[in-house]
Amino acid sequence: MTHPQLKALLEHIFADPELAIAYRTAPAAKSVHHAWLGGLIEHVLSLCHLAKFTAAHYRGIDFDLLLAGVILHDIGKTRELTYARGFSYSTPGQLLGHITIGVQMVDEKIRKIPGFPARLRDLLLHMILSHHGEMDFGSPKVPQFAEAMLLHQLDNLDSKMEIIRGAIERDHMVDGDWTAYIAPIERSLLKKTKYLEPLSPESSEAKEAAPEPQRPAPKAAVPPPSDSPFASKLHQALRSDQ
Repeated sequence: MTHPQLKALLEHIFADPELAIAYRTAPAAKSVHHAWLGGLIEHVLSLCHLAKFTAAHYRGIDFDLLLAGVILHDIGKTRELTYARGFSYSTPGQLLGHITIGVQMVDEKIRKIPGFPARLRDLLLHMILSHHGEMDFGSPKVPQFAEAMLLHQLDNLDSKMEIIRGAIERDHMVDGDWTAYIAPIERSLLKKTKYLEPLSPESSEAKEAAPEPQRPAPKAAVPPPSDSPFASKLHQALRSDQ
């Protein structure tokens, strides 16, 4: 990161030892995705890789702004969730949610950075406010510039791919090709690896797919001797020729 104010902001935030430890320890969610100790930082590091690739792919993207949004978008989860004994929501988490908490935390730190541009502050806070993408999904604002939209799409992609990975790994429906219904993504999932395994000869699908054995063609029936007058004369003629 080369932007001086954004770099100074991140250094100031993570110079707080309590916050730095919480950021490395917190889960990314209570149950939906990356729901384990250290899940938040794993999610963020995954997004950093995606941000580096996509910022180079799309023209006009401010990589430093996108990266700052990636690192800070879920920082409110360090205070939204409790995880000393089990995963639950704190009282501020229940009342405010991680988006509002995150905006408060970042705004408080920005005010301690001398000369931090007000318009840059607005862009960064907007990215936190809009990273869920839609108001129905908890965002007070929808993304309204390229870096905000890209952050939302990358965040959604990484969370959905982790949901899929975890659902397949934890599935208990051993015999079927499909998982149980996955509520966060509103569908069941095809267990692709199992689906592509060769069928065992005993499976019902293998029996249905196997070609039926070819039966030998029946021999032509030999017609019985005819009792017609023509037949008797023909037999007599043939015997006389012999």
